[in-house]
This record gives sequence, C-alpha cells and structure tokens, in this order.
Amino acid sequence: MSFTNSVVWITGASSGIGEAVALALARQQNVSLVLSARRADGLQRVANQTGLPASQVLIVPMDMTDIASLAAHVETVRQRFGRIDYLFQNAGISQRSTVADTDFSVYRQIMEVNFFGVVALTKAVLPIMLTQGNGHFVVTSSVAGKLATKQRSGYCASKHALHGFFDALRSEVYEEGLRVTIVCPGYIRTAISLNALEANGQKHNKMDVNQEKGMAPDVFAQRLLRAVNAQKEEVYIGGSEIYGIYLKRFFPSLLSRILRNRKRI
Repeated sequence: MSFTNSVVWITGASSGIGEAVALALARQQNVSLVLSARRADGLQRVANQTGLPASQVLIVPMDMTDIASLAAHVETVRQRFGRIDYLFQNAGISQRSTVADTDFSVYRQIMEVNFFGVVALTKAVLPIMLTQGNGHFVVTSSVAGKLATKQRSGYCASKHALHGFFDALRSEVYEEGLRVTIVCPGYIRTAISLNALEANGQKHNKMDVNQEKGMAPDVFAQRLLRAVNAQKEEVYIGGSEIYGIYLKRFFPSLLSRILRNRKRI
C-alpha cells in the first residue's frame, strides 16, 4: 500500500473503524492526517497514538449534522495542508427498534448523520479535489446498505441512500481524475450497537453478540486500505454475514425467508 505524501481526512476518527483507519494510515510514509469527530478528547487520544509529529496531524472537532459549519472546517484543512487527497467518511449511527415503535425524529436523526452530513461534507470537499484533478472519496456503508434486516429500517435506508449518491458521483467525476470507494462492513468489533438509537431516541447501551464476536477493527482497516489502494469501487469486509449480499443478488427469496425467521433483539 502507498499513501505516501497524502493528506487524508477521516471522520468518525475518535473510535471504532475511524480510529483503526487513522492508526493504520499513520504507518504510511509521510502521510498527513486530519482527524474529525464530535469529541475533541477522543481525537487527541488517537492523535497521540499515531506517533506522528504535530505538523502532520490536524484535529478538527465537528458535528456532521451542523451542515452550515462544514465549509469553514474544509477551509481550515485547506489552509493547513493545501490539499485533500482522501476523505474517509466513517461517522454514523445505528438503530434498534421496529418501524411501528420508532418515533419519526429518530429517522430524521439517523438520516442527518448517516446521509445528509456525509453528502454535505462531500460537496464541500469536492471543489478542492476537482481543482487538484485527483482525489478519492471513501465512504463507509454497511452490509445493511445492500440488504435490510429487522429493527434497522432507518439505518438500512440511510446506507442504501449512500450507494445511490456515491454511485452517481463516481460516474460524474471519473473523467476528472476522482475516485469513489464504497465499503460495506459486516460485523466489526466496535461500539456501534452500544450507541444505536432505540425507538424513543435513547441509546441502546447493549453490545450485540454478533458485534462482540466480529472482526477486529485493525484487521478491517488493513483490508480497507488495500482495497482503496487498488481503487476498488465497492468492497465487502467481514465474516460469513457478507454472503448475505450474494444471496440477495442471486437468491432473494431465500434470503427474505432467512431474515423473516430471525429473532428480534
């Protein structure tokens, strides 16, 4: 892999997949990292763990739902490094509630974080990459972006939406030298289920069994970076749950029956 001399912006960098990607990239030669998430203390912890000099790490705390502030954050990065070569977007929130029980405000919150915030930051960074004549958007979707399961309706919808947007963007900017990779993780050992929203908007605060037994984030990060380096358009990373994507494609009725028979959480 080679991200040598690149400026890489990572959202959701204070934990989970974002943190693992930051630490993996820090081992590349002369890479500069921009670390973003809501919690400045978490970002500082990750920045310290990278072992990079302060000149190669910029902490930009931000809220993906505060769309009006994103242009200023992009300008901060541009002023510091002069370019943005990669934008890894990992910020996201999941769900653990049925359609019948879920308050509509929960759907709005999920879409604001998982879709509208991602789109807004992409649009804010896009002019810089177009001016450069190169750049690479890496967006974290999910296996749930390819198929839907119980108690994840809002989460699945937001991830499905990312595929539509970024597939269109890829076609529009390919001749301009820009690339788009959509990654669909399976079960990765992160706190996503702990932070998932329940029907009333409160945190789930429980670790899913499958999540707890999932792939280690550092293993995931290495596989993702290899895929990005190879300019893969779409990549699936996880365990046996990944096969659900192929069942959806070739045996949709069988997958539907399997998912219907799964127990609720």
